Amino acid sequence: MAVEVVYRSSRDLERLFMDKAEADRHDKMLELAELLAEVLQKAVPSLTEQQVEEAGIYMAKNRDVFAKAFKSQPDALSELLNAPAEAIEPVEVAAPVEVAGAEPTKPAKAAKTPK
Repeated sequence: MAVEVVYRSSRDLERLFMDKAEADRHDKMLELAELLAEVLQKAVPSLTEQQVEEAGIYMAKNRDVFAKAFKSQPDALSELLNAPAEAIEPVEVAAPVEVAGAEPTKPAKAAKTPK
């Protein structure tokens, strides 16, 4: 029986990664997207929550291109204009699930080690 190590994103519980660095990059991208969405919502209150979330994720995924554009290289944005439009996958952060009528459970006791 083989054992396989996988890493789960702490911000996107549905995604699994084979590499810790890749999972960390994904978490950082989602963190940036969340902050960008907050800024966009404050700047343009008429945008819906879904619109600011999608825009934040798009900007975070393309942060290198936007960074070049903000550093006096506006032509860098043509890279995004010429690229095919990509569908943004909705990212949901899982909330704790409550089961109606379920009794709270006690934590399991630790197994005793033989002496």
